[in-house]
Amino acid sequence: MRKTFLHRIAEFGRYFEFISDIVRNTFRRPIRIKLIFDELEHLGVDSIPVIVLAGLAIGMIFALQMVSLLQPFQAEIGVGAAVAVALGRELAPIITTLMLIAKNGSAMAAELGTMRVTEQIDAMESMSVLPVHYLVVPRVIASVIVFPILTLLAGMVGVAGAYVIATRLYGIDAASYSDYMFSVLKPKDIYSGMIKGAVMGFIVSSISCFFGLSVAPGAKGVGDGATKAVVASSVAILLADYVMATVMMAFFFP
Repeated sequence: MRKTFLHRIAEFGRYFEFISDIVRNTFRRPIRIKLIFDELEHLGVDSIPVIVLAGLAIGMIFALQMVSLLQPFQAEIGVGAAVAVALGRELAPIITTLMLIAKNGSAMAAELGTMRVTEQIDAMESMSVLPVHYLVVPRVIASVIVFPILTLLAGMVGVAGAYVIATRLYGIDAASYSDYMFSVLKPKDIYSGMIKGAVMGFIVSSISCFFGLSVAPGAKGVGDGATKAVVASSVAILLADYVMATVMMAFFFP
């Protein structure tokens, strides 16, 4: 037990050292624009279908639940506002990030882990190419850009799905529904979700790359590294969401 605890503490320290390497290498030349755009396509464009599907499902399900809760009080008009605020502040960044962890975080860890066990990274270092600069920084930059954009997309699709459920399935007046929703929803609700998305993008990409570069030799090591990356990223973004929500509630949503 004590040895395991000390191992976790040491691993935690190595992760923060890894973050400092990322920060230092972010501004190191050359800036690999092509690699960043390749990652933007891979992480962003290729993830649009799954994000749209997840956002639509969450918006429609949440609307169904909210209508059933508000109907006894004759307050169905508030469904749109509740869905929009919840998606903007919390649900969209969390759902988007969890989906991207499953799709991209595990792939990052597995790809870098495979490069590690096949000694491609050792060959790269022998040619004086820094793996963090070449492999990690483009992924981190792309994630910080892509996650908030996909968060916004998930929120918009979710709101559209809730609108269809509320107005078409339950017959709520569309004009009143939309007017009340836009009167309650504020720009800061959207900005807070996008800020969370950017922070979570950094957390997911850095953790996934860290475990990918730290895998043990062999195929089992690659699998274990990908699993650790998914679990650690999921726990980390939930903790980070709680901290950010607390700070934002104190300063932005008094």
